[in-house]
Amino acid sequence: MTAVDPNRDPGDFDAGAAPGTAPPVAGRTRAGLRGLVIRPILIAVAMVTLYLVVRGLPADSIEARYLNADELTRELLEHVRLSIISTVCTIVIAVPIGVLITRPGARWIKPVGLGLGNLGQSVPSIGLVVLLALWMGTGVTTVVVALVVYAVLPVLRNTIVGLEGVDRTIIESARGMGMSKLAVLARIELPLAVPVILAGIRTALVLTFASATLATFVGGGGLGGGLVAGIGLDRPVLSVTYGIIVAALALFADWLGLVAEEVLRPRGI
Repeated sequence: MTAVDPNRDPGDFDAGAAPGTAPPVAGRTRAGLRGLVIRPILIAVAMVTLYLVVRGLPADSIEARYLNADELTRELLEHVRLSIISTVCTIVIAVPIGVLITRPGARWIKPVGLGLGNLGQSVPSIGLVVLLALWMGTGVTTVVVALVVYAVLPVLRNTIVGLEGVDRTIIESARGMGMSKLAVLARIELPLAVPVILAGIRTALVLTFASATLATFVGGGGLGGGLVAGIGLDRPVLSVTYGIIVAALALFADWLGLVAEEVLRPRGI
């Protein structure tokens, strides 16, 4: 066990100064920071290029209706709203369950929780949406439930892995200083597990942004309508345009996750 100064105030014991952790780092490497800056610029350039190309193409009445600025904006906002709501619900559900599973008296729940999470991802996403629509009816609620079921596994799994990966000597040292189990969880375990948990949230964010296109099949709105119309009505301009927009949104969501990892990462990790 790591030696602990008996005169040290338990309140001074935190993740940033925990025994056994790596020494504080100054920040990301220059290459990493460059990557964080370049990606949104490339996405913006791609979107501007797409706009200029599509604007110069002849469009029939169907294409003009879907590529109308007001229509695109409405569908884009619906898509983003669905994705954000689903991701927040996923975090609210998966992180507490992951914390519970790692507690000594509840480890038996782990195979059950991970099994259900794996089941949610093993079912094809379109099949999951249709099955839930048959049970719950159509609408936004059905889409959100489907996206949460589909995205819960990476957050749940990473929460468990992150908490189980915390050095036990650090926890024992904190307990030896008189910290309660709840204080150890809040001030030691969770902060040290943040990078791993955020990686799972980032994966869930990308999954929800990419899969929210399926909302169109159950009346949930989003960008899936133009994508399906382009394929079904043989309008490649529509399918390519909407496909690129969805891909750009997913890449931007992934970039936001990277930024969150850097901002919320505890000192010294």
